[in-house]
Amino acid sequence: MRGEKLYLPVSIIVGALLIVGALIYTKSPQQSTGLTQKSQADISQTESQKGSPGGTLTISEKDHIRGDFEAPVTIVEYSDLECPFCDRLHPTLKQILAEYSGQVRWVYKHFPLDQIHPQATPAAEASECVWEQTGNDGFWQFVDGAFENQSRLGKALYQELAGNLGLNIDQFNSCFSSRKYKDKVAADYQEGIKTGVRGTPGSFVNGRSIPGAVPYSTFKAAVDQALADLK
Repeated sequence: MRGEKLYLPVSIIVGALLIVGALIYTKSPQQSTGLTQKSQADISQTESQKGSPGGTLTISEKDHIRGDFEAPVTIVEYSDLECPFCDRLHPTLKQILAEYSGQVRWVYKHFPLDQIHPQATPAAEASECVWEQTGNDGFWQFVDGAFENQSRLGKALYQELAGNLGLNIDQFNSCFSSRKYKDKVAADYQEGIKTGVRGTPGSFVNGRSIPGAVPYSTFKAAVDQALADLK
């Protein structure tokens, strides 16, 4: 009887240890170019990248373009202003644009990951309200400012950046509070889904997918290859 009494608690303890061991064994390591530290939801939101917009995207002067509109190489970036990996990639793409002046144009598309970034959509809509008054120059300055102050994302920062750009603040506030550009932001997101983007940053160099916050050397190699392909 005494052995039978001990058997049940011992078996429970052993079972618990096996479960813990299994969890430790199956936990996968995080990737430094595409995962945040917040939750497992980030894995599905930032890791899966496939597909290409080649032949499906039409770039026009209405798009948010940085660089020469007639440049032979196009970088299309689907981005989220609250994404830490987009913040990491941002200076890399600015460096590419500076090194390949006249040869590369950078097209910004909104891809807010609302499930994990509550300020992603508000920030995107605020950037469009800035664009409404200042065009692409102001839009890109707002994007730069948002990434530089990513920890402060919120209405107060958006108003501050708008004020620094000389916007009519009443017009900006009306635009932002009415969510005037929610459909435009949503359209970018749906376009990204159709082209295979599943996380941010999701970039394409002349149609070739470059997922994640990859190092400068990776982007440089992709641009060099794109230029070589045009010869």
